[in-house]
Amino acid sequence: MEITAKQVSELRQKTGAGMMDCKKALIESAGDQEKAVDWLRQKGIAKAGAKSTRAATEGAVASYIHMGGKIGVLVEVNTETDFAARNERFGALVKDVAMQIAASAPLYVRREEVPAAVLERETNIIKGELKEQGKPEAMWEKILGGKIERFYRDTCLVDQIFIKDPEGKKTVDQIVKEAVAVIGENIQIRRFARFVLGEGLEKKSSDFAAEVAAAVGAK
Repeated sequence: MEITAKQVSELRQKTGAGMMDCKKALIESAGDQEKAVDWLRQKGIAKAGAKSTRAATEGAVASYIHMGGKIGVLVEVNTETDFAARNERFGALVKDVAMQIAASAPLYVRREEVPAAVLERETNIIKGELKEQGKPEAMWEKILGGKIERFYRDTCLVDQIFIKDPEGKKTVDQIVKEAVAVIGENIQIRRFARFVLGEGLEKKSSDFAAEVAAAVGAK
């Protein structure tokens, strides 16, 4: 069934959960508001939404080194108290987030951080593809929305599918909210840096090939 923006907004006001979580809850509950509230509570999402506005200034900076030192990650994850930051579940979450960054190479934490210029460039590329494919312009907006969502899922950490979810359905945002429900405090992924050994540097083999080509050309 089709879920309206009004239904999503009403559920968000009741629970404090995110828009996408509310929409999914309504879909799972066939549009029934009360069942959707129960679904969110069972998932721990309603509680997480209510806590998301509370200040989170404690937490941890964690590192993760992968592939024999060829990929390294630093990530800062915040919570409300130092006590929660020492919680075993919080520590496991931070480690999982660092592993996610190493494996999936996001560019931003959340979609709100994507620069307008980047989004505009991606939109223009997609429109160019649709034109090349001969898609009617009347269909562009609908197709564009789906492709931009996929762009967010690829590039934004909290929108990515969590690499350790065996069913491949949970997002990073969902596992954070599940941790919030258990720990009882607001948790926010603040920032990260991902390093790849040699990234941006030309390989020695390329330098050698260029020298050979130059030498041959000089003769």
